[in-house]
Amino acid sequence: MSAITQPINPTRLVAPQQQALQDADWVRWSLIAVAVGFISLFICLPLGLVIFQALSKGVAAYWSALSQNDTLAAINLTLLTALVTVPLNTVFGVAAAWAITRFEFKGKSLLTTLIDLPFSVSPVISGMIFVLLFGAQGWFGEWMMAHDVKIIFAVPGIILATLFITFPFVARQLIPLMQEMGNQEEEAALSLGASGWKTFWAVTIPNIKWALLYGVLLCNARAMGEFGAVSVVSGHIRGLTNTLPLHVEVSYNDYDVVGAFAGASILAALAIVTLILKTALEWRQANR
Repeated sequence: MSAITQPINPTRLVAPQQQALQDADWVRWSLIAVAVGFISLFICLPLGLVIFQALSKGVAAYWSALSQNDTLAAINLTLLTALVTVPLNTVFGVAAAWAITRFEFKGKSLLTTLIDLPFSVSPVISGMIFVLLFGAQGWFGEWMMAHDVKIIFAVPGIILATLFITFPFVARQLIPLMQEMGNQEEEAALSLGASGWKTFWAVTIPNIKWALLYGVLLCNARAMGEFGAVSVVSGHIRGLTNTLPLHVEVSYNDYDVVGAFAGASILAALAIVTLILKTALEWRQANR
């Protein structure tokens, strides 16, 4: 006679697991407390101190520091640099992502590696590369001096250094997404008679728009906040080649505390706006 088998009660299997999860609540809350404490101590507190120091001598002194000619010139140069580098990196990012995800060619792995190069190279070294290329003693220095072309210690050098530092951001947001998407929808559009450009604007761009906006946002934030590479190629000329981060350093070294923290407050506000927009884009993308 076979033994009578008793039906297995699923709750008897789930209950110990639920009990284990309940017993681990103290671990969950401890980790949350550590994360909140870390963020408060190393992110929120420094940002709050920047605003406090900027307003330490009153709102009038704060606005006076922001309205100085050197500060306005630094803000204008920062905006100009971002205005040039972000569109160029957007075009490059879309083209690089399209080439890597839609075509097979020799050197594809090398191209992908080179895109990541600015992430692994120190910004200071990146600036030194342009000095070696375009400086007075650089490879092209003699020719440039003969033709009165100035890149180092001038605006073109700042734009080139920022362009190099920021060019991976858009491409690196698009490549994984386009690899995951595949090209079935684009092939279907082409088979229905759509041209390449129409397929790109009507099919590809709508599918990648949130990742593209996210990459542009990060690229813009890095372009405005870049310090290391720009510091090497700028020459720190007041009113001419000082971007806002460099202006903050110069003001602080001159013991202009209000001026330094007033400029820093603009960068801090940019960081906060970037985080808000980043969260909004992630929320919109998750809802889709």
